Amino acid sequence: MSTTPDVVPPSCDSLVRVQRPSRGLGRWLLDHRVEEVEGPEARETSTDQHPWWQVMCLTGVDYFSTLSYLPGIAALAAGALSPLATLLIVLLTLFGMLPIYRRVAAESPGGHGSLGMLENLLSFWGGKLFVLVLLGFVATSWIVTITLSSADATAHIVENPFTPGFLQDQHVLITVGLLAVLAAVFLAGFSEAVRIAIPLVVGYLLLNAVVVAVGLAEIATHPGQLDGWQEALRTGYGSWGEAARMAVLAFPLLVLGLSGFETGVSMMPLVQAEGATPEERLAARIRNTRRLLTVAAAIMSVYLLATSFVTTVLIPPAEFADGGQANGRALSYLAHEYLGNGFGTVYDIASILILWFAGASAMAGLINIVPRYLPGYGMAPEWGRAVRPVVLVYTAVAIYLTVLFRADVNAQAGAYATGILAMMVSAAFAVTITARRGRQGAAMLWFGLVTLVLVYALLDNVIEKPDGIVISLGFILGIGVVSLVSRVWRSTELRAERIEFDDTARAFIGDAIKAGGLHIIANKRQAGDAREYELKEREQRAMNPIPPGGPVLFLEVDVQDPSDFSSVLTVRGVDVAGYRVLRTTSPAVPNALAAILLCLRNVSGLRPHCYFEWSEGHPLASLFRYLLFGEGDTAPVTREVLREVEGDPRRRPAIHVGG
Repeated sequence: MSTTPDVVPPSCDSLVRVQRPSRGLGRWLLDHRVEEVEGPEARETSTDQHPWWQVMCLTGVDYFSTLSYLPGIAALAAGALSPLATLLIVLLTLFGMLPIYRRVAAESPGGHGSLGMLENLLSFWGGKLFVLVLLGFVATSWIVTITLSSADATAHIVENPFTPGFLQDQHVLITVGLLAVLAAVFLAGFSEAVRIAIPLVVGYLLLNAVVVAVGLAEIATHPGQLDGWQEALRTGYGSWGEAARMAVLAFPLLVLGLSGFETGVSMMPLVQAEGATPEERLAARIRNTRRLLTVAAAIMSVYLLATSFVTTVLIPPAEFADGGQANGRALSYLAHEYLGNGFGTVYDIASILILWFAGASAMAGLINIVPRYLPGYGMAPEWGRAVRPVVLVYTAVAIYLTVLFRADVNAQAGAYATGILAMMVSAAFAVTITARRGRQGAAMLWFGLVTLVLVYALLDNVIEKPDGIVISLGFILGIGVVSLVSRVWRSTELRAERIEFDDTARAFIGDAIKAGGLHIIANKRQAGDAREYELKEREQRAMNPIPPGGPVLFLEVDVQDPSDFSSVLTVRGVDVAGYRVLRTTSPAVPNALAAILLCLRNVSGLRPHCYFEWSEGHPLASLFRYLLFGEGDTAPVTREVLREVEGDPRRRPAIHVGG
């Protein structure tokens, strides 16, 4: 075989440069891509990784901040049964979600979470559509995290006794102001997430510990408080069985206390890991992330039970309702009531800060989720990778929902629970499938049971609070429309991240360059034997202007998963009885052919000529085959891709079609 010429490199990169505005508002909007964003869930480099307990604090701004509003929501949902309903959430946390997400950490160590697992477990269009539907629920969860956290921060502002009177009835205005500040911070750039999170979370947990301790002391020194609660249980429910049944019916709305698990695994790349080899570091990262999840779940379980108990026993039920002083701020109510307005104000400030930071965490999560999936699927325009446009879109949606719900924390609880439960169901389902494929019967049965419990909770929540599913369906519809339009609009992009050639392919190309021309026959492989190539070459020479006696290369593209949008093209050279064949796999045949032809032009300085024959069938049928299955009437689509990329016809690879 001939020596590979130096002119043929092992790979082609950057076949087409992404055009961005050179100045003005357009440049400012598109200046920062998602890979550059720094925030609570940014993918930091190894030099920016942190010990697991510090990353746990970053997780905690979302997870632990729910203590600001969850006890009040639990009291409204379950009344005197709030501690029992909370106990069910704790049991689900420790024996259901914690084992599930410990497995998610092992199966998706890159921080992609349960969505990443399902993306790998479910292939072809069914898997993509399933992920897109889940993205609608994820968007619901993150957006409502932003709006609910901001609304609860507002509740702590307006109910504080030192707040000026003219702000007392301005819940919506103050919440919109907090959202605007959040957007401004992300438009300017966000950094130092871990360093901010540590003192916030530690201080907030310590303040809550003080409130709980004082509350328990009050109950111990004034037994009448406990007697009143026990009397409410006796008169409200005829038996322990009836009480348990009512608690089961109430607990679905309390799943807000499970919000930290998906956030925890999404931050795995930030977790510091020691080891001499990549395998050792990966194992250490999984181990440290599991430790993070376990410790966070244990801390949250203790706080959930303690805060639910003291708020239910000590706060009159009327104060939890709309207009009550404990509405959306049960622990703050206790802080002011039993520790004075000075301590209560410190508690309010800590709550406002951690709630605002929880919104920032959710915004960062949204910024990272969209470009990880939609543009990569070809289902969002490339500007969807830019930080500022998506921040503006998310902020507009958050403001709309704030106005719609009138900045009411309790009104948004159902929507938040719907999003969280959908993520929990996806994680449990993914782990159940993994256990089944690993032939782990006991684990499969247990995780399957947890999946059914979560499905029940989701359905119950949808029935009781349908606004959550309405919002989710709105996101799903929006994502679906954008995905369809974008997939069609971007169908003529090259869709090749990089092209790599093996040594045999480089030798074939080098020999063709030395012979003075690149004449390539596009072939859809059938038998792949010498007879096929002999007949194909004879047919093409008869119908197309291939120079007589000149050498030809055959180029074959096999479709792998047409639901993918882009891929790295690995081109292999194969000698079949003297016929020189270049083979690769791609999600779409025409785009891969165009990319390889452009690459050959760039490395050789010659204008490649590619030869086809017309396909049979109706053009519309061919178009749908191309969009869904990556192949159809290949020749005209290949030419259109080349025309979009190369505007100069003299430099554009030539397409010849005969037959």
